[in-house]
Amino acid sequence: MASPSSSQTLTLSLDHLDHDHMTSILLLLPFDSIISFALTCKKFKSLAFSESLWELLCRRDWGSGTIDSLLATLSENERREFSYRKLYEKVSMLGSLSCRRLICKGDAFPKPRASHSLNLVSDWLVLFGGGCEGGRHLDDTWVAYVGSSRTIPMLTWQPVNSGLPGGRFGHSCTLVGKNSLILFGGINDNGSRLNDTWIGQILYESPYNVKVLWKPLEVGQYTPPPRGAHAACCIGDCMVLVHGGIGLHGLRLGDTWVLDLSGHACWYQVATADRLAPSPRSGHSLTWIGGTRMAVLFGGRGEGYDVLNDVWLFDVEGFPRWKEVKFNLAPNFLNAMPSPRVGHSASLTLGNKILIYGGEDSERHRKDDFWILDVLRLLQYQAGLRNNTKGIWKQLNLVGGYPSFRAFHSACTDLSGRFLYVFGGMVDGYPQLAEANSLRFDGESYQVELILNL
Repeated sequence: MASPSSSQTLTLSLDHLDHDHMTSILLLLPFDSIISFALTCKKFKSLAFSESLWELLCRRDWGSGTIDSLLATLSENERREFSYRKLYEKVSMLGSLSCRRLICKGDAFPKPRASHSLNLVSDWLVLFGGGCEGGRHLDDTWVAYVGSSRTIPMLTWQPVNSGLPGGRFGHSCTLVGKNSLILFGGINDNGSRLNDTWIGQILYESPYNVKVLWKPLEVGQYTPPPRGAHAACCIGDCMVLVHGGIGLHGLRLGDTWVLDLSGHACWYQVATADRLAPSPRSGHSLTWIGGTRMAVLFGGRGEGYDVLNDVWLFDVEGFPRWKEVKFNLAPNFLNAMPSPRVGHSASLTLGNKILIYGGEDSERHRKDDFWILDVLRLLQYQAGLRNNTKGIWKQLNLVGGYPSFRAFHSACTDLSGRFLYVFGGMVDGYPQLAEANSLRFDGESYQVELILNL
């Protein structure tokens, strides 16, 4: 009599486990493995397709806060048809999005601008600074309530204060925790690079009325050199990461700094052991991978004014270090990732996917394409758990109206990661202008939605 195979022995062993133990095992597996596991027998299939398991998977991979915020955006029809397994599958196979221009209500609204900052803080958009027509650098702060609903018919912008911080463009403004903004650096009206650090506290006077209290943050004497057009992101609730930018005399920088907010705020420079780090650049992006101690750097303009599309991972765990992700694409797959660009936006969306939008190339041709970088597949590829690059990058189809070709705009996602808000930037000039490569500042607002078909 033939002895049972190892796979049969494993199946028999697992078959004696109770529901809770089986669920614990499945939660250790990636999405593809769970589907494969479900094909081994009827009991496993029943468990692997249970709603309770898929809810746990969604919350494990994307965070409970994201899931709760997403549920608040569902329409009545989506609520009736909703299932967590379907949600996970639709997000994993995401291929399209929609975009619509938002109408601004009222007499007051922000001037057209570029190289400003836009953040979403507890259902409020917060816009600060930027450059505008006439070479002026703005010092105004605006807020607009977007709530947590599926769609908003229009925006009502409110000016909340101005004068502090001083006017600038090319600064960074990073949301840390739930209600605090950390603003750093930028370039002022005189062309001077700045290295001051500010904290903006969001004060809620009523459900539909907020203020932003800006004040200098005491960080001690040791600070990054002055710069603008750098990249920044948070890492967790107590850290801000800054890389590169344009320093004094127009020199592009390649240094890495961390602002530690866990105690008394202080800056320190990151020196990696092998000195492997992204080349000096400006106009690039840094995006935190939620739930980890890692960030992704993409693109920018290098020292020789070359425009880049390389990808780097920064890991702050243990000894901080940079790692370049080399895709080794075959010549016929060179269009399988975004072309080189500077002045794009990069936002973390639902499913831990980074959404890249717009930017411009080395000849200042602006772009209107949307790409997603699948962080889970990226990390698997980097760790050697995936031997091909399929599915790491995907260009999304846009349903409905297109926003203008633009660069040096700002964008941010809502708490669910389902909606992206875009404001301003440099766009192509009016058709009647004679100049072939004319530019203008834009003051339009857009809402971009991931199409999930739930």
